[in-house]
Parts: sequence; structure tokens; C-alpha cells
Amino acid sequence: MNLRGAWTLFGRETRRFFKVKMQTIVAPALTAMLYLIVFRYAMGNRSVPGLEVSYFTFLVPGLAMMAMMQNAFANTSSSLIAGKIMNVHAHLLMAPLSAVEVIGAFLLAAVMRALVVASVFLLVLSPFVDLPMPHLGMALLFAICASLIMGGLGVIAGMWAQKFDDMATVTNFIIMPLTFLSGVFYSVQQLPPLWQQVNSFNPFFYLVDGFRFGLIGVGDTHPASAVGFVLTATLITTVACWRLWHIGWRLKD
Repeated sequence: MNLRGAWTLFGRETRRFFKVKMQTIVAPALTAMLYLIVFRYAMGNRSVPGLEVSYFTFLVPGLAMMAMMQNAFANTSSSLIAGKIMNVHAHLLMAPLSAVEVIGAFLLAAVMRALVVASVFLLVLSPFVDLPMPHLGMALLFAICASLIMGGLGVIAGMWAQKFDDMATVTNFIIMPLTFLSGVFYSVQQLPPLWQQVNSFNPFFYLVDGFRFGLIGVGDTHPASAVGFVLTATLITTVACWRLWHIGWRLKD
């Protein structure tokens, strides 16, 4: 194991997103304030049907999870597609690093960025919303799993894409629809029965709902029933990343 090399790659990926503080720190803080203005004061004290919680309290964990997933995906996908566009990804392929070390460094950096963004987001909104955090460990578990899944999907998308338009296609037609249909802005119980069944196959729904349950103690499902599904999805994604990097899928074209 080349732990020093893996740590160096992790440091590079971490410093890369810390250098763009306007995007990774300031932007989530500004977004949080905009959500506060739009939803907290426009929606008033309305509660979520079927759940005894205010709409804004219900909304905040979902928004934080959405920000985590988007940033974890962006961190790995942007790094790989930029390397391919500039034709420097070959240096990474020639480095004395195994597929486990490369994928591990990429995914840990994605988790780091996702947690930083979520922390900033929640810190800005904490004076305006009540987050009792009754199951903080469960919230952290779902946050890390979501970051690993989205970071892994970002690796796969970055390996597949040949240009930025390909990446935009994945983001706009796969990632964003699944995110917005995951119950971030509404309770799934408000949907017709047919759409509730359809949404039960959306893995993003379980990530959002489990994270929300950990922070405010309510959700559309009990997250204990989804832990196995989420852990399995995390394992499949990471193994797929390792295997595809190991064979150099679309990296040697």
C-alpha cells in the first residue's frame, strides 16, 4: 500500500476545492440565506401534512443533504473530466498508486467537501430553525453514505464523459431529477399512491429521509429499514468505481 501517495492525492483533491472558497463555502452560505428568505418568510408557519413539524424545519435537512450530494458528485466528476480535457489524467494512471488508493483518495475528498458544505449550510440556518438532532449518529451515517455514493457516481461519470457536455447531460437528466424527486421539498406521503411506489425505488429518497430523521426525528419512513439498502448501494458504487478504474475504462482511449 502506497499510503503516502494516496494521502498526497487526497491532499490535492482537498486543496483543490478549498481554493475555490466562493463556490464551496460562501455559495452554500448565501444559498442558505436565500432559502431562509424565500421559504421561512414566504411560507410562514405552515406545517407539513401528516407530520407535526413546521415546513421550514422539515425542509432544512433535505436542502443540506441535496447540497452534500451535489457537491460530492461535482468534486470527483469535475476533477476527472478536467484532467481528461487537459490530457493530464495519464499522469495519474502512471502514478505508483493502485485502484484502491486512487478511488479511496477521490471518495474521501468528496466526503470532506460534502461535510464542509453541509456544516456551513446548517451553521448559517441554525439560529432560525430548531434542529434537535435526536439521532446524530444516524444522520452522520446517511451523510457519509450519500457522499460516498455520489462521489462514486461522479467518478464513474467522469470516466465515461469525454467533454463537459457529457457531464452536463448526466447532471441535468439523471442527478437533478432523482434529487428533486427524493422528497427534499415535500413529504412523499403527499404523493398519489402510484408515485409513492415509484419513489420507493429512488435511492436518493432514503438518503434524504434518513438524514432528516437523524436531525429532526421525523420522516416518511423509519430509516432502520433503509440502512441495509443504503449500505448495499454504497458498497456496489465503491466496488464499481474500483473495478472500472482497475481496468482503465474509457481512460485509455
